[in-house]
Amino acid sequence: ASVLLLRACLALLASPIYLLSFLGMWEPFCRKVFFPFILDKIGVVHERKSKKHKQELFRNLPDFRGPSGELRLLEIGTGSGTNFQFYPPGCKITCTDINPHFQESLSRNMKKNEHLHYERFLVAAGEDLHQVPSGSVDAVVCTLVLCSVHSVSSTLKEVLRVLRPGGAFYFLEHVAAEHSSWKYFWQQVCYPTWKLIFAGCCLTRELWKNLEEAKFSELKIQHISVALPWMPIEPHIVGYGVK
Repeated sequence: ASVLLLRACLALLASPIYLLSFLGMWEPFCRKVFFPFILDKIGVVHERKSKKHKQELFRNLPDFRGPSGELRLLEIGTGSGTNFQFYPPGCKITCTDINPHFQESLSRNMKKNEHLHYERFLVAAGEDLHQVPSGSVDAVVCTLVLCSVHSVSSTLKEVLRVLRPGGAFYFLEHVAAEHSSWKYFWQQVCYPTWKLIFAGCCLTRELWKNLEEAKFSELKIQHISVALPWMPIEPHIVGYGVK
């Protein structure tokens, strides 16, 4: 009852956004203006908090180079390209995102990271990467994206399809807190309004279960904390799976 009451209070505070959503005006504004802007601002803070975890995560990326010696990498939900700094020199990158409105910040990060080869940018959802041939990439990267895809299991099936045998899937995602914790309580309170404001982002997904159910031959998952001020996304998982 307390969750429902607090949800109603939060919805009242966000009533202008709910009204815009009802009128069909919020989603296009969010995709084109609000979400790229706010993600750029939040991304600076999150990047600072998660940098050491990403450095450790991507440290063994060169180990997954293909037989030719090249590393072909596909990033799902590239956004503004904050992960580029962690990729090894000469890496060939295919960028994908369902939202094509990150051009300014993406171009800025591409210019900062000229040690990489940017092959192409695809407007595509994680659940449908049909433009990428099966078994054609050595590594797939997905950070802070599985929270908002329509189907986690379908996205992971596409990841396994495009990876070559022996390739790796790298992830860093925020997840649901322990069910008995106050963090989970506030995630439940914020869930509907947060999902509306932040383009479908779900606060309570237990993504480690989806990863464990996927058919990776090797899977390394670590539960970590990435605390952001006044935001209900502190619990994270980080790791990689091998096809």
